Amino acid sequence: MGAVGELELGVERFLADGFALRPQLASFLDISSEELERRLPNSTVDLAALHPGAFDPEQAGRFYEDAVGTGHLLELAAWHLGSSDYIADTLRLQQRFARGQVLDFGGGIGSHAIAAAALPDVERVWFVDLNPHNRAFVQARAAELGLAAKLCSYRDMADPALPEHFDTIVCLDVLEHLSNPAVQLELFSERLASDGIALLNWYFFKGFEGEYPFHFDSPKLVEAFFRTLQGRFLEVFHPYLITTRSYRLA
Repeated sequence: MGAVGELELGVERFLADGFALRPQLASFLDISSEELERRLPNSTVDLAALHPGAFDPEQAGRFYEDAVGTGHLLELAAWHLGSSDYIADTLRLQQRFARGQVLDFGGGIGSHAIAAAALPDVERVWFVDLNPHNRAFVQARAAELGLAAKLCSYRDMADPALPEHFDTIVCLDVLEHLSNPAVQLELFSERLASDGIALLNWYFFKGFEGEYPFHFDSPKLVEAFFRTLQGRFLEVFHPYLITTRSYRLA
């Protein structure tokens, strides 16, 4: 595969094939393309079935790291492929702001990390995800797409290899999975460069029929989150009609 400069890994490429997501995932899971297509439509239900019901919120991180396995890869792949127009707008937003040192926190299957790594104004993408299968898959994708030199993966932000500050922070569809998202916002505010931009969204809702059991939604948690958001960040307008918002430090 060619070098970064020889590739077109923008929005149109994502809309065409999700950055070659299907063949890459089938190869990583060592299954046929037919088996992949059979499993993708059921991936959300299969992942939800792994949820143990009511569990200690403090153990949520360990659950994502140890119990989810490769099921999250399939669920995220189905969502990114099935909601490609929405994901495309988040990529357009990222193109608008991403530069320098980029943190992709909880980056899943790596669509945003890969797109960011291909941008000329981005020096390096620091992909952080608890799930070791996610990290391995994204590293494999980056290598296949010629982006290995610009993308590296880590378990958490405490790793000393990460830079002290980031020019861009991307955290999409992650905050609702954290037992204390307000604390994560505080950490983001401490690690965001003074002129940096954070791209964030959230969905603190378990669903009308409990279809999102992995989400936290307690009123106390949500209030603490918004109080922290309003105290630490100032929203920067963007024109895309999506849930993702852009912020600078207040």
